[in-house]
Amino acid sequence: MLTQLAEGSLSHVDLTAHDIPADGSTRPLPVTKLSVGLDGLRTSGSADESHARRVEATAFLSYEDVSAALGVSLSRGDEPGRINATASLPLAGDVTVSAAVSAAKGDRIAFTDVRTVQGELIPPLKALLDKALEEPVPLENVPKGLHLRSVTTTENGIDARVTGHSVTFRPSSSSTA
Repeated sequence: MLTQLAEGSLSHVDLTAHDIPADGSTRPLPVTKLSVGLDGLRTSGSADESHARRVEATAFLSYEDVSAALGVSLSRGDEPGRINATASLPLAGDVTVSAAVSAAKGDRIAFTDVRTVQGELIPPLKALLDKALEEPVPLENVPKGLHLRSVTTTENGIDARVTGHSVTFRPSSSSTA
């Protein structure tokens, strides 16, 4: 490995980052944990950029972080691939809906097939849930060149699988070649 490092290349590298904020979005989704596997990693002579032949990563989004970003309380749904979202208003009470979670075009996470699970979906609570779930949410602050392939629900959050081929990383980490 030291020889590979001196030559500016590594056959495989695993990286993990925690608590990646999501800035500059109207609906920011922070990444709780990002686990990245890089194959065929090469660095430039000036170390200003690195190039990976293949990248596979999992962005874990905790229900707590997603809840804070969307303004409704999310938890694991009763069925695989679904979440429960609870909206609360003083005097109006609570309503919980179930929604399917999936990958959508543009590296976004979509919440679809919304069904009421508990409570009455009165207009003010419906408005809160629509604001949170109606439009797919972009997965941000994951290096460009990586594309969202699948989304799965877990006991504690959402796993978003991202992959890429021939990805260039620069200090800004949001640029590609």
